[in-house]
Amino acid sequence: MTTIRHPAPLHSIESLIDRAIRGDTAATGSLLKQLAPSMIRAARSLLGSTHADVDDVVQQSLIGLVQALPAFRGECSIQHFSSRIVARTALAFRRRAAIRSDRTDAEVEPDSFGVEPSQDATVEAERRRVVVRQLISKLPEEQAETLALRVVLGFSLEEVAEATGVPLNTVRSRVRLAKTALKRRIEADPVLAASLEVE
Repeated sequence: MTTIRHPAPLHSIESLIDRAIRGDTAATGSLLKQLAPSMIRAARSLLGSTHADVDDVVQQSLIGLVQALPAFRGECSIQHFSSRIVARTALAFRRRAAIRSDRTDAEVEPDSFGVEPSQDATVEAERRRVVVRQLISKLPEEQAETLALRVVLGFSLEEVAEATGVPLNTVRSRVRLAKTALKRRIEADPVLAASLEVE
């Protein structure tokens, strides 16, 4: 019995990627529409849902994705590939904002990020996330990206390795170094320790 192979649906993700890489603008638009919701969620997770730069990060990430598509080799999912672009873009925005405002580590003030102090557990949890996001953005780039993918976006170690194209042991090492650096920074700063309720 002969098996009839049907071509992939015109709008399958693989088909869209192939056509977008070849310069098909309609396919590129469809691909971006499919990926945009997950990229928005990633940006909100990395920056905070009310952060002023979320829209700019998403827009810059979409542009970055289009520019990076020719380098996509399918070694990870397109969703992980796009999430990595969002992570890099969000971290770059945070670094530029920190340079512009000339903040030091000791000047972490939750209300400056649009989160009003409150005893409400949800607000307190968001306040701690804001501090952690700011700390992550001060790590060396590779460690910051790895920790953002692992901790903030919830990638497994294997998924981080696939998305970043580095060996699993390198991912483990970067996570370990990043956590150690964060721990030292927090322990050296009583204000941060109090913000994060670390004793």
